Amino acid sequence: MPGLLLGDVFPDFEANTSTGKIKFHEFLGNSWGILFSHPRDFTPVCTTELASAARLSNEFKKRDVKMIALSIDSVEDHCSWSKDVMALHPEQAASPLPFPIIADDKRELSVLLGMLDPDELDKDGIPLTARCVFVIGPDKKLKLSILYPATTGRNFAEILRVIDSLQLTAKKKVATPVDWKPGDDVMVIPSLSDEEAKKLFPAGFNTKELPSGKNYLRYTPHP
Repeated sequence: MPGLLLGDVFPDFEANTSTGKIKFHEFLGNSWGILFSHPRDFTPVCTTELASAARLSNEFKKRDVKMIALSIDSVEDHCSWSKDVMALHPEQAASPLPFPIIADDKRELSVLLGMLDPDELDKDGIPLTARCVFVIGPDKKLKLSILYPATTGRNFAEILRVIDSLQLTAKKKVATPVDWKPGDDVMVIPSLSDEEAKKLFPAGFNTKELPSGKNYLRYTPHP
């Protein structure tokens, strides 16, 4: 993501969306946020992705995460396509899309945020947006960025898992190991001494013995 690194303040842009004009920081308020782009409306993979995001929208809401999508299509296209998206899950077919879609038809935001995919071109040979994911914290700083090619759909359940980790580790001095999910044991961060860890984690911690003799694998119950 050229020009945008983890820990950077996310740009406070204005944009037209499927639900009206927004200022991004105002839209986020004091919540977490996720901005995810897709190459084009009325395309197969994008439709399945946004349908999945819509189905999981209450899970994002439980975590106080504001959702917003983006592509280079118009507001009119977004509004029309949203009905197709919602029709993929019959139980929500009569409901509106539960998050706005930014209309970046001039590609200004796509360029600013490094979202264009040089290998995916429209009929005029102009790059489309890749499948980007940005997670922004309440401090308006970028906490996570993931970039998928147009041919690979995202796993929004995995994105929720990552947000659970981000929110936990923002408050507690722990890290989450491979394949972690909420409720699993977590790891004591290396910068904490054993004495500090004993004070911070009343449930204690277990240290795994390793051939190196170094005591860096320290597990503690989910705080």
